[in-house]
Amino acid sequence: MTYLEPNSELYERERIVLDCIKNNPNIHHNALLKIIVPEYMAKTTFEKTRDSLLEKEIVSVQKKGNMKFYVPTLNYATKFQQHIERITNTSFHNLKIYIKKLETDYQHKDVNEKITIANSLLKNILQTDNGFTLLDSNKNPHKTLYRDEHLEIQQLIHSLFTIIHNDKDHDTIYPTVMSYLSTSMPKDYQELE
Repeated sequence: MTYLEPNSELYERERIVLDCIKNNPNIHHNALLKIIVPEYMAKTTFEKTRDSLLEKEIVSVQKKGNMKFYVPTLNYATKFQQHIERITNTSFHNLKIYIKKLETDYQHKDVNEKITIANSLLKNILQTDNGFTLLDSNKNPHKTLYRDEHLEIQQLIHSLFTIIHNDKDHDTIYPTVMSYLSTSMPKDYQELE
């Protein structure tokens, strides 16, 4: 699993907007705006935060007349699980197809393209593996349900490194890719104070 630094400012803003929506279920968009702006954030920040909550389907919009009301999504945990499953499976299948095609296309790219492709693929492969790990833990924390997918992901990583090793620019590409990859590796864990 990769280690991602959370964006605490974004999550704090999302929490503020979500709390205001939960605590004021019958107020329309403009009234919600007046509660949040300018005390907690600027108007454009509120709009971006609201859009993020809508995009993640944490909240939804209900229209009554010409007014918008925001409501927390019912059964969010179930919908989120389905969303993660859908995007993880789609990503997994797309990665398999792309890496198979890459075996013949990679050698014809310039060095910078090769590095960018390798870094992007590694990031996407590791994120996809994270998706399967999350699904495993939510569905049954005592059993690996996506064992075959995890194994195939290992094979995809191996295939990508084989493509890199067989490339004429290996000596330039490999150190750069490994440097990028090191940013995704676990850090020394420090307990939060």
